[in-house]
This record gives sequence, structure tokens and C-alpha cells, in this order.
Amino acid sequence: MSEFQLYFQLGFEHILDLEGYDHILFIVALCAIYKVAQWKNILLLVTAFTIGHSVSLTLASLKIMQFSAEVVEFLIPLTILLTALYNVFKAKQDQQRSLMNSFYALCFGLIHGLGFSNYLSMLIGMEEEVLNPLLAFSIGVELGLIVIVLVVMLVGFLVMNVFGAKQRDWILFISGAAAGIALILILGSDLIANWTPAAGTPASTFE
Repeated sequence: MSEFQLYFQLGFEHILDLEGYDHILFIVALCAIYKVAQWKNILLLVTAFTIGHSVSLTLASLKIMQFSAEVVEFLIPLTILLTALYNVFKAKQDQQRSLMNSFYALCFGLIHGLGFSNYLSMLIGMEEEVLNPLLAFSIGVELGLIVIVLVVMLVGFLVMNVFGAKQRDWILFISGAAAGIALILILGSDLIANWTPAAGTPASTFE
């Protein structure tokens, strides 16, 4: 197996790894508002997300931009929560919103790329040339994202067209579940768990 194939496979398997379901959950929430007929909008979203995470993945892997693991661990579920809430309160679909969603996907992709970099840096740390592994890994991630999107679109099609559910109910179900899981991840993150009031702050104002 060539180096390119190796890192391509690692990227593909990493995005589909159920133990790292936070990335999967974000894509599910991001695509929940679309129907199959809107595949161009979905493709734009996935491309924007890929560009975002590829940029931060490259910068972080080259040690140009770095954040602590606990900050990234907190920010990733936060992107899921914000996306889910946006779905609930901004259910109307139009061209302007589609462009805004792509912008959000790009920005949030930057954050998710930092999460990928924590994993990838350990693998390519000893490599003399890192750009080819980064490219292969990103392409693998992109293909994995497309697989996730196809599954979401298929399930959504069955729910709305076979079982007769309304699109609004589908959006609320997916977004509500994503928001709930994201909130649990946020509250369980090390950043929150390790947070303590400043020294000297009284534990209570009541005697």
C-alpha cells in the first residue's frame, strides 16, 4: 500500500469511526434541513466544510496554528449545538440561507480540522514530507463525509416520502437529538470539568 493510499484510508475510516461520532453528528445536523432534490446545496456544504477543516488541519499539523485539546474538545460539540439550534429557529429554506449555511460550514470546518489534527499529527510527526499525507487524509475525510450525507439523505427520503413525516418534524427530531447529545458532550468536556471559581471567591453568599 502506498503512502497516499494509507493516509487516504486513515482519513476515510477516521471520519466514519463511531467512537468519534461528534464529527458525524455535526454533518447529520448540518444536512438535516435538505431534501435529496437539493443535492447541489448539500455538495456546497460538504465542500465548504472540507475546505475549512483542510486549512486548519494543515496549519495545525505544520505547527503554525495550535489550540489545546480540551478547548477543541469543547468547541466541536458547541458547533453541533449551534447548528441544531439554528435549524430549529431558522427552518425556512432559501438561497440566502443556503449561502449562510455554507459559510457556517466553512467556519465550523476550521474547528473540526483542529480535532483531526490532534489525531493526524501523531501519525505524520516523523514524516519528512507532510503535504501529501495531509492531502490524502483530507480526500479520505471528504469521501467519508459524502457517505454520511448519502445515508442521511436516504433516511430522510424514507421518513418523509415513505412514512409520510413532515419535513419540519424531521428537522426538529434530528436537530433536537443532536442538540441533546452535543450538550452532554459540552458539559462532560475537560474544559468544563476542570473549571473552578477563582480563588478567594466565596462558595456561597448565604450563611
